[in-house]
Amino acid sequence: MIRLATVQFTPRLGERQANLEAIRSLLDPVEADIVVLPELCSSGYFFTSREELAPFAESPGGVACSFFQGLADAKRAIIIAGMPETAQGCFYNSVFVFRPGVADPLVYRKSHLFYKERFVFEPGDTGFPVIRDEQLDISIGIMLCYDWRFPEVSRVLALGGADLIACPSNLVTDAWRKVMPARAIENKLYVAVANRCGTETRGDETLLFKGCSAVYDPYGETVALADADNDRVLLAEIDPRSCRDKSFNEFNDIFADRRPELYGAICCPRR
Repeated sequence: MIRLATVQFTPRLGERQANLEAIRSLLDPVEADIVVLPELCSSGYFFTSREELAPFAESPGGVACSFFQGLADAKRAIIIAGMPETAQGCFYNSVFVFRPGVADPLVYRKSHLFYKERFVFEPGDTGFPVIRDEQLDISIGIMLCYDWRFPEVSRVLALGGADLIACPSNLVTDAWRKVMPARAIENKLYVAVANRCGTETRGDETLLFKGCSAVYDPYGETVALADADNDRVLLAEIDPRSCRDKSFNEFNDIFADRRPELYGAICCPRR
């Protein structure tokens, strides 16, 4: 069994050091093999310009990257953290995956930008990575917040061998709570949603982040669930081996029964 920690946390906008210290305090007593943190957990969310975002955007070796790599090494855990990234003059809403003893983090750049993110971030260009860890015998797929709206994302990750989809998030709607269990059951894998809570106000607009971080099992059942308002760490034991047999009776297998030759286009019947 693998010990999974899913972190619900309330970042302060533009206060990186305070955010990192709060994360350190939350994780200090936690023993886990995998830790999933929210989207943009080092910086806060509601930036209104690239100039405002720039001081908090990271490349490998930056302040927050060094912090999380140190945490991964000290805890001997995989740390999955959402942060703003800078690369070749562009800014991305990204997830960094830090592994103990591995100097270079894997980076996923958010493919589907939500709401006003398009004014500060570029659409991601990494595709959808699946990270294999032989020591834990688990494959982890990464998606980021609004990516959940697109079933193709979780299916691509599942077809890539993911046993667990980690989804750092800053969710402001409630619809995802209906859909995330479906993403788990339709692909027969675990889904960990690390959402933030709290509010951020810019001008006359306030975003309310909905919390309710959760872990769902391969049958769509809730393994762990947070409330809407408080910082906390959800701990769950998961067995990735339960995700690898995609059959659900002696005749049907959700992958073997696929008909991809029919999925290439949407066909409208002629009248």
